[in-house]
Amino acid sequence: MVRLLGNSLMVLVLALHLSAQTQSPGPDTIVFINGDKLVGHFISSSGSSVKFKSDVLGDIAVDWSKIKELHSASKVAVIRKGVKLDKHSDPSTVPQGTLSMQEQNIQVASPPQVPQTIPVSDAAAIVDQPVFEKALEHRAGFSEGWGGALTLGGTLVSATQDNRTFSGAINLLRVDPSETWIAPRNRTAFDFSASYGELSQPGTPTVKTSIYHADGERDEYLSQRIFAFGQAVFDHNYSQGLTLQQSYGGGVGWTVIQDANQTLDLKASVDYIRQQFQAGLNESLVGSTFAQHYRRKFKRGLVADELLSFTPAWNDTNAYTASFNTLLTMPVYKHLGASTGIIDTFLNDPPPGFKKNSFQYTLGLTYTLVH
Repeated sequence: MVRLLGNSLMVLVLALHLSAQTQSPGPDTIVFINGDKLVGHFISSSGSSVKFKSDVLGDIAVDWSKIKELHSASKVAVIRKGVKLDKHSDPSTVPQGTLSMQEQNIQVASPPQVPQTIPVSDAAAIVDQPVFEKALEHRAGFSEGWGGALTLGGTLVSATQDNRTFSGAINLLRVDPSETWIAPRNRTAFDFSASYGELSQPGTPTVKTSIYHADGERDEYLSQRIFAFGQAVFDHNYSQGLTLQQSYGGGVGWTVIQDANQTLDLKASVDYIRQQFQAGLNESLVGSTFAQHYRRKFKRGLVADELLSFTPAWNDTNAYTASFNTLLTMPVYKHLGASTGIIDTFLNDPPPGFKKNSFQYTLGLTYTLVH
């Protein structure tokens, strides 16, 4: 009888132990500085804010400064500021475990190890442990991870003069890896923009505008800041007498600034350039392109993108070009935004009768493509 009772007790203890192991962890909680409490699931943290999925409010972003306490039973990885992981990094050097925060100090617990404490101000990112492990091991295929934007604009006037103008652009970008806390391996970009217009009135010839631009670039990072790249650029500008300009080249670039809000790249290349003009004049040139690309994110989702380039030809010093592009996008609803921009191109050797400078001011709607 005693043995039977003892066996039954052992079975009960084992069942309770297994039940405790398989029981799903309780909900994550946020306690605000005013005492309010939010229940849900911690998603991630980047910079000064926390992404949290509330049972009531859905996905929200909360500033760390408004949080008094945070408790999560999910295992996470905390990447400190200034840390850039690569294929040679040891993942065990990154704090991993369950998450809690009190008095602006993050505590990562992974028994039997001693909990690690990290000030909120020192944490660049906090991600789920499975996401962390996958990001370190995953190599994106060519069809994965693309993002970008699609912009459309137009004008229609019907009166004594009939005016129809259409403009559009598509910009695609893929960065591998997409996580900012891993050192970049490569970057691929494709851009296409077009502007077409006709102005007609009785008794006069129709005035046509036709401008197209396309480019593709592949960057391979040699270090966290230095990259080698190859590029191809195609331009057509009816207003400058340019039927087609083709440019093929490669060079090196330097990422001068890269953080959560802004990026600045400087690039220099050696190029072969083929120019074909409406008047039948053709040029084969060897030159270089010196370019600067700056992107800045502001509050409330406002994004500014600016590109400046200068291309001199070494075998014909009179045949040089320059361009300046800037685009300002303001969010309107979800992925839809309003945009305004300037495209200014300078061609020093157009055929007689054509101006050297071409200026465009654009207004349109932009749809952000997310991967």
